[in-house]
Amino acid sequence: MVCSAFGIARSSYYEHRRSRFRIDVERLEQRAKVNALFTQSRSSAGSRTIMTQMQDEDYEIGRFRVRRLMSEVNLTCKQPVPHTYKQATVERPDIPNCLNREFDV
Repeated sequence: MVCSAFGIARSSYYEHRRSRFRIDVERLEQRAKVNALFTQSRSSAGSRTIMTQMQDEDYEIGRFRVRRLMSEVNLTCKQPVPHTYKQATVERPDIPNCLNREFDV
């Protein structure tokens, strides 16, 4: 009754129910490869980088598929931040100001 209400064949409904329990071997291989490439890059590779690496190894895969696989494994790209140097905000009273620090920039 529900299938006829939505205009779907009963065989399609039962095929979909059966397909939920099938294991997609190709997807598991791709997920393992994405995870391996991500760990090789020390968590710095994003979906575009992993996509090009997999395409170099003769995988037919797109960026959005790689992004979906990364989200399934909970992989997040972490780019290293450049080193930040501390700025001296307070003048040190224990160091004498011999030059008066009157410099022209």
